Amino acid sequence: MKKSETIIPTLKPSLHPRNRHREQYDFKVLTTSCEELKPFVTHNKFGNETIDFANPKAVKMLNKALLKHFYHVENWNIPANYLCPPIPGRADYIHYIADILAENNLGNISSSNIKCLDIGVGANCVYPIIGNYEYNWQFVGTDIDAKALENATQIINANPNLKDKIELRLQTNPKHIFFGIIKENEKFDMTICNPPFHASFAEAQAGTMRKLNNLNHKKAQKVTLNFGGKSNELWCDGGEQKFIQNMIVESKRFATSCRWFSTLVSKASNLKGIYATLKKANATNIKTIPMSQGNKVSRIVAWTFFTK
Repeated sequence: MKKSETIIPTLKPSLHPRNRHREQYDFKVLTTSCEELKPFVTHNKFGNETIDFANPKAVKMLNKALLKHFYHVENWNIPANYLCPPIPGRADYIHYIADILAENNLGNISSSNIKCLDIGVGANCVYPIIGNYEYNWQFVGTDIDAKALENATQIINANPNLKDKIELRLQTNPKHIFFGIIKENEKFDMTICNPPFHASFAEAQAGTMRKLNNLNHKKAQKVTLNFGGKSNELWCDGGEQKFIQNMIVESKRFATSCRWFSTLVSKASNLKGIYATLKKANATNIKTIPMSQGNKVSRIVAWTFFTK
């Protein structure tokens, strides 16, 4: 047995069983689907093909290849400095909320009758892409950044399989999440959100520095946002906890408009305050679903005001 085979596992067991990315990246297959990835493929010390995950161009091209090969998105691009999320983790979120919907007897969850609201869809449009491909869900994606929505619109228009499946709406008031977005008598089955994690630019920079140190296994000399991210994507006043607590308070006003609300929670230390706000809002059912990808550990918190 080769040395590399004893070191590199063939599966990522922490990912959801339906996640298409449980196996290690097959760069021969990915570069066949997307030749633009080829220049970024190198070999690690064990002789295995990989990319430099600290190189934003390499990460962006890997995402393009993954979306093309697994989700049949032929044309995908994002502007410089916009969030380039890890596809396996985004797919995990979609599969776990599908499990929640299935538990609630909503019929066939692989159906265009399921409507999902993505808060902060971003320029990448990744959640709607995955959710529509895997389950045929309809999506409404929102953002406070008009340029991000402009790019997401270009992605949708450039891929015929996405047309008429994803609607985008600009949130003109950054203090609101659902107000100004959910229309009168409009119904959703689930909301999803990847909230800004940090409370300030300095905190975001420190977090990126830690990530780079882990990727390079040495102290980084300068900060490069390897996954990108504009200010509204990475930080906000009060950080993740305040953003989610505001979301919970506002969700109460739309208790009959959506069966389930959900969000990613990056920091376990924020859970106590989030649970307290959910209790005060009289949520009738709360679910916490742990997620992990490599060294990154997070969780989904989902809640509803329905009694059945």
